[in-house]
Amino acid sequence: MAVDSSNREAYLKRLRRVEGQIRGLQRMVEEDKYCIDILTQVSAATKALQAFSLELLDEHLATCVVAAAAAGGDEAAVKVKEASDAIARLVRS
Repeated sequence: MAVDSSNREAYLKRLRRVEGQIRGLQRMVEEDKYCIDILTQVSAATKALQAFSLELLDEHLATCVVAAAAAGGDEAAVKVKEASDAIARLVRS
């Protein structure tokens, strides 16, 4: 399964907002803004990406993993492992 089409526009809107934050960071560096101000904006962009990641993970668990678990078999184990690995990557980041 891919991203739920009913959530696609909301996801794209959030990612465009993050993209704007990153462009703002580039401008701040170009304009020699104060380092702490830049770091504050880096933190905001990081938190925005983390929130997006958690929402996407939640959707994945609620749709892909649940569907695979209901079907059973090897696919269920694969989807659970994928989700577990994704969670581990998010925790490490």
